[in-house]
Amino acid sequence: MDPMPALSHAPDSLVQELRGLSRKLVREFGFMRATLADTDLAPSAVHAILEIGAAPGINAKDLGRLLKLDKSNTSRQLARLQADGLLKRQAAAGDGRSFALHLTPAGHALRKKIDRYATAQVSNALRRIVPADQRALVHALAQYAQALAEGADSAATAREPSAGIHEGYRPGCVGDIASLHARFYSENWGFGAFFEKKVATELATFAEALPADGKALWLYVENRRTLASLAMDGNPASGIAHLRWFIVDDALRGTGVGRELMSRAMRFVDDRFQETCLWTFKGLDAARHLYESFGFRLVEESEGEQWGARVTEQRFSRRRPNPHPD
Repeated sequence: MDPMPALSHAPDSLVQELRGLSRKLVREFGFMRATLADTDLAPSAVHAILEIGAAPGINAKDLGRLLKLDKSNTSRQLARLQADGLLKRQAAAGDGRSFALHLTPAGHALRKKIDRYATAQVSNALRRIVPADQRALVHALAQYAQALAEGADSAATAREPSAGIHEGYRPGCVGDIASLHARFYSENWGFGAFFEKKVATELATFAEALPADGKALWLYVENRRTLASLAMDGNPASGIAHLRWFIVDDALRGTGVGRELMSRAMRFVDDRFQETCLWTFKGLDAARHLYESFGFRLVEESEGEQWGARVTEQRFSRRRPNPHPD
């Protein structure tokens, strides 16, 4: 096996010159604009169209990895493309939770339009470069792109580990959790700034007190962003714990993350408290089904406005299971 070549240190002047050229390329290709390639789509959506067309049947996870997008951003882009009639999902054979991505006829037509636009843009530029330099340009860009990819992979390995559930406060989690709540409850229930402020201020106060007896916070973190959360706010003196701030990003629904958060929380309270309660409101059927599968039962229901909008508020309660039933 040939020895690995030594990595050379580029002069600062060369680095700065290449950075400037990279910024110029970004501007000239149009990546600074809200849309790209003579479409009404964002640059990431345009690239998603191109990559799905090049690899029909690719799944969302592989597409996100290819485009360097996290799971939440990938999900949002795919949802828009599907809503626009450009994309269809088909259940993958042998895996009911995975979907193969395919372009619709409209998607294929748009891909051809993007190809024509990009081909004309690059061809027009190459005509201004002598043929001998064209080949050298392609070779140099290929080496540069590969080096960037290798550097990014090395940096990712050295950074925070892969996605997973973590316990305790992490920088940025309060904003992420408040944002998850605000988006979901605004889109589905019309909640506004009052609700977002309530979540952010109360959660910040709770997180600031951690670690504390009877209190815990679990986060699902991916690429340093919190995409799911659950907290237990317990009072050892009363023997009652309050389940709070349970939210799962749409991109993670069906992955089992919510159930795993609940499982960890139930193990926590069963070691410490006689009762666990939570407040929610009527209409959140999927969440209610999950709560009931862990032993919660509806004990109180009334009209209220504690979230800034009038809803039918519900209180659920769960008693600690008896380890030695008669």
